[in-house]
Formats: sequence, C-alpha cells, structure tokens
Amino acid sequence: MKKYIITSLLLAVSTFAPRICFAQVTAQDTIVIDTIYANDTKNVALFFPEPIRQGITGAENFIFTYNREKEQYFGLLQAKPGKESNLLIVNRDGSIFSYIVRYKAQLLKFNYFIPKSSSIGNERPILNDSISVVTAESNVDNRNYYYQKFSSYLLERKQRVGRIKKRTEGIVLSVENIVFDTEELYFVIQIKNNSTLDYDLNFLKLSVETRQKGKKKSLQRLYQEPIFKHNMPSKITENETVRFVYVLPKFSLSNDRRAIFELHEKDGERNIELKISHSYINNPN
Repeated sequence: MKKYIITSLLLAVSTFAPRICFAQVTAQDTIVIDTIYANDTKNVALFFPEPIRQGITGAENFIFTYNREKEQYFGLLQAKPGKESNLLIVNRDGSIFSYIVRYKAQLLKFNYFIPKSSSIGNERPILNDSISVVTAESNVDNRNYYYQKFSSYLLERKQRVGRIKKRTEGIVLSVENIVFDTEELYFVIQIKNNSTLDYDLNFLKLSVETRQKGKKKSLQRLYQEPIFKHNMPSKITENETVRFVYVLPKFSLSNDRRAIFELHEKDGERNIELKISHSYINNPN
C-alpha cells in the first residue's frame, strides 16, 4: 500500500511539473514591448525617470545619442530606412527599458516621456530595505558581470571603427571596434591565423607612446593594464580566427601620442606592433 501511494505521488508530480514550467514561460513571454518610430529628418526625444547610463541599438540604421560625459535624462533617436530593430536603455539606477524601433517616413510623435513603471527589470537584484551594506566583493562581481555581458553584445555586432590592421607571416592582428561606455573603453580585437602553424600567444599588451620633443627625439611608452578580458585565447590554431574584448579605463590622447598593441608569440618570432592613431581613441563608437 505504501509503495502504491509513493508511485501515485511520483506520477502526479511528473504529470503536472511540465505544465507548471510551461505556465512560467508563458507568463514571461506575455511582456508587451512598445514600438517607437523614427526617421532621418527628425529627432525623436526620449525622456527617462533617471539619467541614461547606456543606450544600445541593435542595428546600424538606428542611432541613439545621449550625453556620455555628463549623465542626462534624455536621448535622441534617429533612423534610416531598413529592417526594424530594438533599443535597450539602462538608467543610472540600473532600471532597464526595451523597445522595438522602426523607420517611418512620416512621424506623428516626437517626444516620449517614459514612466518608471515601463521598466522591464533591473540589471542587478533589488535588495530589501533592511540590507543597507553591499560588500566590495559583490560590487566587483556585478561589474565583471556587466563587462562580460556588454563584451558579448559587442562581439555579436558588426560595427567597425575603421581599418586598423597589421600582419606578419600569416598572422593578422586587427582592432575592429572601439566603444566608450560609462567609464571604460572596449576594444574589440581579432587575430587571424592564415599560416599552417598554430600560434601560441605569449601576451598582448596595450601601451601609450609619446613622442618627446627637442633635439634628441625619443619615444616613451606607458603600458595600460586592462581591467577585464573577455574570450581571451591562449592559442590560435592554423586557419582559425578569434575575436575577443579588452576593457580599459577611459583615456584620451593628444596629437603627439598614440596607442600601440604589442602581440608576442610564445617560443616564436611572429610578433606584431599595431599602432592606433589618437583620433580613433578620442572618437570611439
């Protein structure tokens, strides 16, 4: 009799468990995302309840501009003809807003005042009022999690900052994109191995080079330590292409300075120095 009761309970749980999971997924999928229309002749302004910390569009035919140096409550959206995309906004308090964006030649609305209730969530868990102290360790973990997610997003995009490339003996080092976000610069880097030998990576360093003025001209390099690396490889096999992200604290360069990536091979001599003009550093995406 006891065995029958246990078997019946197991059958009941296995029968209803899938329905419970399905109900949870269905509930999440019912979130309605509003659509915002824009074009290339008018500015569409979006006003948020908190200052904008980050704004990202999913396609290059949509541009969302906002003040990255001094946080403000509004941003401007413009669009070129093309397929619809999405817009993701993160406020200073971590509130997340998501919209479908579409091109429309004739606009009926130019200003959107976004209420706090339109937020689809928060990038970090909201703690109870009774918990007022957040440890330094948790802040570091949250920041690293953000670096990882944003780096993954950049690797999925096909955006480029310009043609920054150097090659030697079948090894091609290129910087595909430089993106400024909050207080950091994100370098999207690609290494392509067109040779028939594997490439064991010893190190990849970024330095800032300054041309010293005077009769005896010299060069001085100051190395910049990344605060986060995403998908950093240790080996690039023959005919393989790898892409990864270096995250560094925000910096700018004067006209007499430039950035240099130094790629060194372990137990080899296929080394590359890729020089980046100050204009690329000072005008990131």
